[in-house]
Amino acid sequence: MTDARDPIPIVVTIPVLKDLAEQVGGPHVRVTSLLSGYENEHTYSPKPTDLIAVRKAKLLLEIGMGLEVWVSSLVKNAGGQSLRVITTSHGVELIQDDTDAHEGRHHDGEAGNPHVWLDPENVTIMLRHITDALIEVDPSHTTEFRTNQAAYLQQLGRLQKELSARIQRLSDRRFIAHHPAWPYLAKRFSLDIVGTIHMQSGTEPSALHLQALIQKMRRDNIKVIVSEIQLSQRLPELLARETKAHVVVLTTMPGGLEGTATYLDMLRYNVLQLARALETTS
Repeated sequence: MTDARDPIPIVVTIPVLKDLAEQVGGPHVRVTSLLSGYENEHTYSPKPTDLIAVRKAKLLLEIGMGLEVWVSSLVKNAGGQSLRVITTSHGVELIQDDTDAHEGRHHDGEAGNPHVWLDPENVTIMLRHITDALIEVDPSHTTEFRTNQAAYLQQLGRLQKELSARIQRLSDRRFIAHHPAWPYLAKRFSLDIVGTIHMQSGTEPSALHLQALIQKMRRDNIKVIVSEIQLSQRLPELLARETKAHVVVLTTMPGGLEGTATYLDMLRYNVLQLARALETTS
């Protein structure tokens, strides 16, 4: 429990959690995100300033599922006795990481694709974990936290409905993914990932795999490749040149691109940019 007059010091691993915590907590939280939106969350290396922030924090919010493999050592080195670590993905229906979205098998274990926040339905679960954690630390603002949570969920629901209607107008929803970040978005909005360039983070695809993708794109007339601002564009651009396809660069993180400062902004940007690309090339 914290003094009701002091904002709760919170550290989060990635910007989407900062936005969600601030949406619920308002002036009663002070949130530091370890990543700014431009880094690769898989390969991030904590800085000395991160250690200091974690030592001062009451809560640390993470996605979990191996996305932030560096968190456990950071928490251990910080040694904060009162720190609570909240894994916001608990209870989310996971998609397997070794298949494309249209082939995905679902399970409740931890070995799943960690990019759960790209499905707005999962964000409702994450928001519940965050709200419950804030109430536990600062029960004096329970009513305000619950009110903020409900208001945000209304906004999210309206946006999801608007974006779903936009996607429903598309005759061709197929694309190649640069990196396996998009199965949750694809499943929620009935998009079709028909191939992935990098099947695993940190491993280069073989020449054989790239050639197979090129052949598939030519044969099936796949004209859109989805990449991320956080990654090198070398391979997506190579495939685009070989197949006369279009690379659309999205972001998995709020703040990664102009006009994506919040989660709602990011979701709107990603879906509308992808819809325009699919519409233009179909």
